[in-house]
Amino acid sequence: MPTLPVRKFVAPEIAVGIGSRRLVAQYARNLSARRVFLVTDPGVARAGWAGEATDELEDAGLDPAVYDQVSPNPRNDEVMRGADRYQEAGGDLIVAVGGGSVIDCAKAIGAVASNECDVLDLEGVDEVKLPGPPLVCIPTTAGSSADVSQFAIINDRDRRRKIAIVSKSMVPDVSLIDPETTVSMSPRLTAETGMDAMCHAFESYVSNASSVITDLHALEAVRMVRGSLPIVYRDPGDLEHRERVMAGSMFAGLAFSNASLGLVHAMAHSLGGYLDAPHGMCNTLLLEHVIAYNRPVVPERYRTLEAIMAGNGRRGGPDDPISSIGELIERLDIERGLARLGMTEEDIPILSRNAQKDPCLATNPRPAGIEDIARLYHDAL
Repeated sequence: MPTLPVRKFVAPEIAVGIGSRRLVAQYARNLSARRVFLVTDPGVARAGWAGEATDELEDAGLDPAVYDQVSPNPRNDEVMRGADRYQEAGGDLIVAVGGGSVIDCAKAIGAVASNECDVLDLEGVDEVKLPGPPLVCIPTTAGSSADVSQFAIINDRDRRRKIAIVSKSMVPDVSLIDPETTVSMSPRLTAETGMDAMCHAFESYVSNASSVITDLHALEAVRMVRGSLPIVYRDPGDLEHRERVMAGSMFAGLAFSNASLGLVHAMAHSLGGYLDAPHGMCNTLLLEHVIAYNRPVVPERYRTLEAIMAGNGRRGGPDDPISSIGELIERLDIERGLARLGMTEEDIPILSRNAQKDPCLATNPRPAGIEDIARLYHDAL
């Protein structure tokens, strides 16, 4: 008699809906905060979301210390400076207001502060010995899902490669998912982050660590993002579809946090770390090529994905998942080719070596050696 494999599932407390971001002070008080440390970046600060959270906290009698020096692809030195500032401020709770870079940096700041170590020492799976302080997240993009995942991705500036910190300790305590925060995104950022969510859904569904629980979340993510992302790309003010994309991103995040990812993310982490390229764009430009590579070993999984992408219940043909993703990419006006990110043929050997070391590769449905990875980079160039 067939049995289901043993799988675990972790998730934060989640509040979803317009206005949920305004619960930040309530949750800070519920977690007994006395000194809040707020992590954000300059762009989010200019958009007003960090200031709004600061006002909510101040009105509740919590005077937050603010750290806003976080870059896209957050650097290890930014984490270490943030941990120093956290200690100086006497922090006991962290609030992250921003996209995946801000939230990953905030996670790492907490882990470094608790473990009194260098952030690079935390690389790998279950290397965080002591949990960080409570973390409340207000995501301002719809794609990274860092606010619900047990991953933190940090750029090692000296080695020009990204490290993955994977631990249940990295799961935030609370995520306040408010679609209004995403209206300040540009159409280009909307497209890139939305495709990041789609990559999460695809990779977690074909992961060799997937489960009935993660499958449920991954497939619903594909449905929601497929239908609503092109709409909000053309009409940024459509809050109904903003909410669907943000919910889809959340579902994809819950799926990949528990099923992990695969070759797309292994290669994208390598590419983004080496060239400091946008993560969502790296994923987008690699996805079709990895689907073609993986499809022979999990054809039924990709046929299920295509049935959803087609939107009419039709079972896909042998090449349909590639064409359907390609059609979505074209609707988002994304130009293909890794060369547009500054990648050259000469970069492929080091990119391939770094990608093969990435922990996401362990759950790809088809093993990939350095030669396979190099060929895929070449094909995507």
